[in-house]
Parts: sequence; C-alpha cells; structure tokens
Amino acid sequence: MRPSRPATLGVLLAALLLTPVMAGASTVRAVKLDPETDLRKLTQQANQLNKDYRGQVQSLEDARVKARKATDTAKRLKSALAGAQTDVRRFAQNNYMYGALDGGGLLAFQGDASLALNQAATLSHLTTTRTTQLFRVKELIKEASKAEKAAEAEIVELRKDIERLKKNRVKIETLLAKYGFQTPSGNGGLTARTVTMRNLVLQTFPMPYGYGCLRPGDPGDHGSGRACDFMLSTGGRVPTAEAKARGDRLAQWAITNGQRLGVMYVIWQQKYYDVRTGAGWRMMSDRGGNTANHIDHVHISMF
Repeated sequence: MRPSRPATLGVLLAALLLTPVMAGASTVRAVKLDPETDLRKLTQQANQLNKDYRGQVQSLEDARVKARKATDTAKRLKSALAGAQTDVRRFAQNNYMYGALDGGGLLAFQGDASLALNQAATLSHLTTTRTTQLFRVKELIKEASKAEKAAEAEIVELRKDIERLKKNRVKIETLLAKYGFQTPSGNGGLTARTVTMRNLVLQTFPMPYGYGCLRPGDPGDHGSGRACDFMLSTGGRVPTAEAKARGDRLAQWAITNGQRLGVMYVIWQQKYYDVRTGAGWRMMSDRGGNTANHIDHVHISMF
C-alpha cells in the first residue's frame, strides 16, 4: 500500500527538521574533554596548594573562578540546546501525525469542519514556529560549542597556574620559613603580625570609613585572623578621587613595607599583588560588585 501524500510530506519534513539538529548534536558531543570533571579535580589541587601556601593564592582563585563561570555557561547552553532539540522533534512528529491540509483538502473535507479548521490552525502555528525553532537550534549549537571551548581554555589556564605554583614550591617554602607560622593570640583573634600591620596603618592613614579584620567562620585569611579590610567608602560606593588616592598610597605602602611586616598579598581596585608569586599587580576577574571586587576597600593579608 502506497503511503498517502500527507504522510509522505510528514516524513520528509521530519527528516528536514531533524537532520540539522542531529548534526549539531554530534558537533557538541564531539568534544572529548569533560570540563566539569577536570574542574573538580583541579579545584581539589588548588585547595591543597592554598593550604601549602598558608592562604588563598589570588591568581589561583581567580583562575578557578573564571573556569567555574565558563563551565557553568557551557552547561547552561547545552541544557538549552537539548530542550530546543526536543521542541523541534515534537514539531516534526506533530506534522507527521496531522499530515498536510491545503485549501482543496478543506473544501473536500466531509467530516466535522471545526476539527479540520483546528487542524489547519495547528499546522499553521507549527509552520510559523518552524523557522524560529531551527534558527534557535543553530544559534545554540554555535553558542554551546563556543562556550565549551572557552571553558576548556580557562581550565587550561587553571592547570598552568597550578603547575607553575608547584614548580615554585621550594621558593615559597623558603619564604614561608622566613616569616614562620603565627596563630591568633589574645589580640581579638588576630595574629601578632596582623595587629602590628593594622596599628601602623591606622597611625599612618586616616580611616573615616572604618576597617574590619577578624571574620569568624570565614574560610580565608579573615577567618584565621591574618587579614584586614580598610574601607575607602560606605555602602559599596565607588570611592571619591581623594579616597581613591588614599587607597593607592595605602596599597603601595603595604607593598613597600611588606618584606619588613610580612605582608602576603594586597587587593585593591580589582587588582591583586601577591608576594608569593612575584608577578606584580594583576587584574582580578569580576566578582559581581564593588565590594567583592575590592573597589571600595584595600585588603591586606599577612603571612
């Protein structure tokens, strides 16, 4: 028995719709690396290095944050692509089941006219959305592929940072041995070295916006009593020109006197200076706000 013309058209349309989708899906699956797995392993190594270096290594944390964001973006786009592919498959199946219904078919239809009109309306809607759906799938394929490549690139950079820090371990261990290891004393939960730095800063620079050091429960240097934030504005606002100039002087003062005081790293204006890496000032990735990006305060961490 020969298939009817509507059924044949439905099969052809299904093939037309599904071909680019499946081609795109194979393109996405062709990536051999698994960013999620790689990032999970590298994060464990990064956490261990932070312990070995006695505090968060900003370049390492920055690379990890970038890799996490890129990986999340790739994951989100792959999920959106899967949903779009399902929509297109559903469209093809509906068209196959309904078949084609032209003007002549409507005039010759002998059954319930309302059913025929509903079928025609459904097909009209599906046909209208066909181009939009296919365009969306094609764009998602491109975006998902681009996002996965970006995630892989950020993971490569994170891996390079980890290897670089591992190679410099002897140098870092010598530096750590020079300053020794301090634990918080009776000075409000701060180490003696942090107290000395804090007091000198307050003697040297006016602090009209206040400061904060110990942050109980913080997994970083604030929690271990080895860091202070010196505020240059309030409410997360961008500092005035005068306050920014004061922050510039404070950050430079911490670097200039760092060897004598035992400064480990400084963060200011979305840049960080880590004595352990010796890389000078480096830009920090966007953390989402003026305070998170250290636009409104100078952060000083101690060995």
